[in-house]
This record gives sequence, C-alpha cells and structure tokens, in this order.
Amino acid sequence: MARVTSKVLFLLNEHIATEALLGDAFAERGFDIDTFEVVSAARAHSPAGEVTFPDPTRYDVIVPLGATWAVYDQTLLDTWVSTEMQMMRDAADAGVALLGVCFGGQLLAQAFGGTVARAPRPEIGWCEVASDRPDLVPGGPWFQWHHDRWTLPPGATEIARTAHASQAFVLGRTLALQFHPEVDTDLLKIWLATDDHGDVDRAGLTHDEMLTRTEQLADDVASRIRVLVRGFLTQVAGRSLPS
Repeated sequence: MARVTSKVLFLLNEHIATEALLGDAFAERGFDIDTFEVVSAARAHSPAGEVTFPDPTRYDVIVPLGATWAVYDQTLLDTWVSTEMQMMRDAADAGVALLGVCFGGQLLAQAFGGTVARAPRPEIGWCEVASDRPDLVPGGPWFQWHHDRWTLPPGATEIARTAHASQAFVLGRTLALQFHPEVDTDLLKIWLATDDHGDVDRAGLTHDEMLTRTEQLADDVASRIRVLVRGFLTQVAGRSLPS
C-alpha cells in the first residue's frame, strides 16, 4: 500500500541540536517525524567516525540540523560528513526535499559545489535578517550561533542575508538556512550550558540577555516559522522535478 502521510527525517548532527520548534511546525502540517542521531553524547568530544545513515528515499523531506563543528574539518570529512553529503545528493536525485539549518545548511552548500570557510566575524544571538522572499523566509530577527559561512553552490539563488553572511539560498528542491529557526528557550538553555568556549561572553552578551530576548520573541518567531515551513513545503518541496 502506498504511503499516505508525509514523513520528515531530522538529522541530529550533534545530540544537543534538536528539531525543537521546527518539529512542531512540521507536525502541525501533518508530517510524521523521525529523528536520527548522527553523533551521540558519548562521541561528542571525538565526533569523527563512520555512520550508517537511513535510506533517504523513505522520506519526503530531510532536515540536517546544526552542530558545533566545521563541515570542512578533515577528520569529519574523512568519515561521516562526506557520507552525509552523499546522502543529500542521493536524496535530491530521488526527489526528496531538503531543508538545512546552520551546520546543515553549510553541509548542503558544500555538498552541491559551494564552499564553507571561517567567517571574518561570528554571528551569535538575535540578528536582523533581510529577505528577498518574505513569503518563504520571513525577514526579521533570527537566532544565530555560527563562526563559518558559505559561498553559494552553482545554480543556487540567495534569498536572505545579514551584513556579514548569506542566510538562505534555494537550489532546486533544497532550502539552506544559516540561522536557527528551531530555537526556543529550552533548547537555548542547553546550548548556553555547553558554551565551553565562551562564545557568548566574547559576543558581548550575557545568558540572561539571550534568554530574555528569546522569550520576548517567542510568539513572533513561532508565527514566522509557520510561514517558513509552509513556504518551504509549497514553494520549494512542491516544485516539479526536472524531466
């Protein structure tokens, strides 16, 4: 019997980078949700290693999520990052729609021929994003926590940016995001508790400031996430496959 309910797979590239609000938004659209933990908590301090990923053709949408590592780290490229990039290419070839978030967006850029490198400055906290396609990626403050940035893959169209980095591009049935639409206060508390490198302090912020701002923006972000997921499903995932 043919599958009726749409299915989305969230790839948890790091165990603390979960789907959070994005999972809620896909569930509201009637999706069955699967998750796959790429690097477990036990391997967090030594993330290189071989990974056997699920069959991408079992899903309508795959969402590679964030991580604290660099997608160009050679020890990771020699193991699971290259495997995950091939999974993304195989998924795209099979007509599976892709939505990448931060590390996941960078992985998509790298998988399809773009590059990723250290940015001149990190973006941490709530940053104003300018969008050419507010019906797909609404502009406004989105949460950021990244040190790297991408160059666009061949054929991709950038649709959002900040002064310091590209923030979103579309390539076929793929949408890559540099920011974190999934963040809520519960997820942010986990990230703040694991900020071993002092990123927040160096950004001139405090934990309390970031949490307060996240609480203040909660309703607005929830509304914009619904627009983003609806736009992705109708305008990106809903695009006709090339003949």
